[in-house]
Order: sequence, then structure tokens, then C-alpha cells
Amino acid sequence: MIGVVDYNMGNLGSVLNAFAKVGARAELVRDPDRLRDYDRIQLPGVGAFPDAMEHLRSTGMDAAIREFAASGRPLMGTCLGMQLLFERSEEFGVTQGLGLIPGKVVPFDTERFSSPLKVPHMGWNELFVKRRDPIFDGLPEAFYLYFVHSYHAECDDAFVIGTTLYGYEFPSAVRRDNVYGFQPHPEKSHDNGLRIVENFTKL
Repeated sequence: MIGVVDYNMGNLGSVLNAFAKVGARAELVRDPDRLRDYDRIQLPGVGAFPDAMEHLRSTGMDAAIREFAASGRPLMGTCLGMQLLFERSEEFGVTQGLGLIPGKVVPFDTERFSSPLKVPHMGWNELFVKRRDPIFDGLPEAFYLYFVHSYHAECDDAFVIGTTLYGYEFPSAVRRDNVYGFQPHPEKSHDNGLRIVENFTKL
């Protein structure tokens, strides 16, 4: 059974539908004490980093997520959920994250863009596989996924398994042991996204 963390910050219906489409059982979980009952968990999210961390801390879900990650069972964060995996974010000031992956979340640096681009980065873009991983089984070396974000991760290359170009190259897929993160929305990315969702259920 897959637990989808409900912290009032996600497009939860789409996430549950994606798991159902690949034949997986998933349900929302709001009680941090129940996280340990699941085989794997997904941390989705749409919204602001500080609000998300405040909700996770106020409910005790932050500690429960860290405990789950320490158990070695698969955990995947998507979009804001990926960003929360890092040590801190610069969105609306500096906010401490879950600290499961070393690194930080920063705004797009538009001064690095060689041509004018809109922020947020919104729409279909390619993810380039930097390191083969079971999460990419059945997918080519580059494929399209759907993105909506104004901030992105900065971390050591050792944790980067996929990158995307938008003005410059940034990490769009990361992994540290059993913890995965995707900046795009697999649940909104048709066949390619569903393949990632299905692969996550098989890790």
C-alpha cells in the first residue's frame, strides 16, 4: 500500500488517479503515526515552501517522513514535494526543509538566461537521464514531462539522476538511496509520467 501525504498542498486527486491507472493501491494519509504502516510514500505538492513546512511541522508529519526515509522504504517527492526533501529553500526568505537530500532550493536566475523566458517554467520540457536508475526503466535517455515551478534545486551531482534545460541546466530528478525527487509532475505527464509512477511502485 502506498501512502500519499496529505498536507493541504497538493493536487491529490490526480496523484491517486495516477496510481490507480498503474494498478497500485494508494490512499491519503494525514496522521503521522500511520506513515509507518505503508510500503512506500509519495510527498506531492503545489504551493509555497514555507507554508508547506509549517504544516508538516505543526502536525508532526516532518518527523514521521524522516523516520520513514530512515527505514529504507521508497519515498518519492514531486514538484514542491521534491523541493521539501532538501535542507532549505530561499522562497520568501530562508526556510529549513526536511534535510533528506543535501542541497537547497533557489529561484530561477533570469540573468543567466541567454534569451527571455517566462518564470514560472510551465509546460512540457525534456528530462535528460544523467544516471540510469530503476525509476527510469522503460524510458529513453530523454523524454518529456510536465513542469510548473519558479524555484529549482541546487545540489551535488552525486544526487542528480536527471536534468532539464530552461535558461540553463538544473536538476529535475534526484536520488539519495531510497529517497527520490522529481521536479515535474509525473501524474500530469501522460505515458512517460505513468511509467515513473509504475516504476516507483516496483522499487
